[in-house]
Amino acid sequence: QVQLVESGGGLVQAGGSLRLSCAASGRTFRSYAMGWFRQAPGKEREFVAAISWSGVNTYYADFVKGRFTISRDNAKNTVYLQMNSLKPEDTAVYYCAASINYYSNYVPDYNYWGQGTQVTVSS
Repeated sequence: QVQLVESGGGLVQAGGSLRLSCAASGRTFRSYAMGWFRQAPGKEREFVAAISWSGVNTYYADFVKGRFTISRDNAKNTVYLQMNSLKPEDTAVYYCAASINYYSNYVPDYNYWGQGTQVTVSS
């Protein structure tokens, strides 16, 4: 069992930056691939970024490449999402998730989810 708690969301102007954190409980954090997803009002949850259990491999949605960076610190049981050059269309609730299988872009591959943190980007 893994419990995930996101933090770091907020209101930022377009072009600004935010750093999201996701703290995980349990000593098996390093066994899980981790992902970030987001969901805007009236839209389906979509993939943002993922990272392998070791942190060596990462995977990004095309719309965040070059702007967002996913990383993890297994000693701190935490995964991060650094978001730069934010746009109004990045406004959404951001969720972190843990997968025992693979660092994929597919929602059903993830076994555990956090409650989400709101990111709002004003124009």
